[in-house]
Amino acid sequence: MSTNINLPPQLEVIDRPLDTQMTISMGPQHPSTHGVLRVELVLDGEMVVKATPDIGYLHTGMEKLFEYKKYQQGIVITDRMDYLNPLGNNLAYVMAAEKLLAIEIPERAQTIRVLFCELQRIASHLVWLGTHALDIGAMTVFFYCFREREKILNLIEAASGGRLTPSYFRIGGLMMDLPAGFESRVKQFLDGFPSALKDFQKLLTGNRIFQKRTQNVGRISGPDAIDWGLSGPCLRGSGVQLDIRRANPYTGYEKYDFEIPIEHDGDVWARYLVRLSEMKESQKIVTQALSRLRPGPVKADAPKVVLPDREAMKQHMDALIHHFLIVAEGFDVPAGEVYHPIEASKGELGVYIRSTGGPKPSRVHFRGPSFVNLSALPDLAQGAMIADIVAIIGSLDIVLGEIDR
Repeated sequence: MSTNINLPPQLEVIDRPLDTQMTISMGPQHPSTHGVLRVELVLDGEMVVKATPDIGYLHTGMEKLFEYKKYQQGIVITDRMDYLNPLGNNLAYVMAAEKLLAIEIPERAQTIRVLFCELQRIASHLVWLGTHALDIGAMTVFFYCFREREKILNLIEAASGGRLTPSYFRIGGLMMDLPAGFESRVKQFLDGFPSALKDFQKLLTGNRIFQKRTQNVGRISGPDAIDWGLSGPCLRGSGVQLDIRRANPYTGYEKYDFEIPIEHDGDVWARYLVRLSEMKESQKIVTQALSRLRPGPVKADAPKVVLPDREAMKQHMDALIHHFLIVAEGFDVPAGEVYHPIEASKGELGVYIRSTGGPKPSRVHFRGPSFVNLSALPDLAQGAMIADIVAIIGSLDIVLGEIDR
């Protein structure tokens, strides 16, 4: 029987070496890119030769929207950027506006702001820890993390009425004072949280599979991290002890005793350890904030900016309608420009506001840590295996709402 087969011309085999590189698209529909992120990967076998992030699928034009909103109305937009750290976004924006207005915030309002921002930092890290572990294959810790996060969201809801988008902070102070019994509920959470942290460590820190997937993966040195503009746990995981709460204190952070955790290996494992330690430090700050709470107003004495407290309303009912009209029409902000950074859960979150006078800003820009941290992905991914890309992206703790905004 003859083995000679006459193939059609279009199926003839061309005698040439095969190209060993292949380009694939990871995302934007992918469970472990943490949003609509597309990464173009050039592979040599399973090794990443080049990784190029492709963003913009979620773009909503938030910064342009600020130009059409009065200053107080803009707060609700900030909630929807990094929706895992909405109170941190609130704080950066309102403090930038307060700088332009040159108003002083009461001590009680500042203490409550610190308390809520640190609770929000813990909640944000819990989402990161649960999803990061789930990406790598550890499912149990995901449920443990979200159990603790629900407790924090219940506290935020009790004070603001909202869970994911609370809009609790206001230019000039807070939406309202804390509800009755709130302090005891926070203490109840703090009493049980150390046990939860131990559970996380039992499930992950000593897990050899988790160690293999994270150690010596996605390494970046301290100088390189600075050059890329990394901030937050991504920077401190490379041995750079920079935290804006210490370097440039705001809302009274200089009065609190806490450590700045750092690790020196600069890999996925180091960034994991930093965030785990940060949750312990945030717990310490919340405990101190509770002890510092004293009775007092939660809104600045600025009737053109905020409505007076309930007691002041009772005493000045004749002026109440006038106050409502001022707030509804919007207050004028002096002309000028300001930049205010805070230490958000993911790094330096900075807000730039330019005012030409009037009730609306002429320009608002956010320096989002997720956007800058993601820019280092090509450097972190080069030479890694394709399976490691999932771990590297997870270690950056990005939110696409903040990146695309």
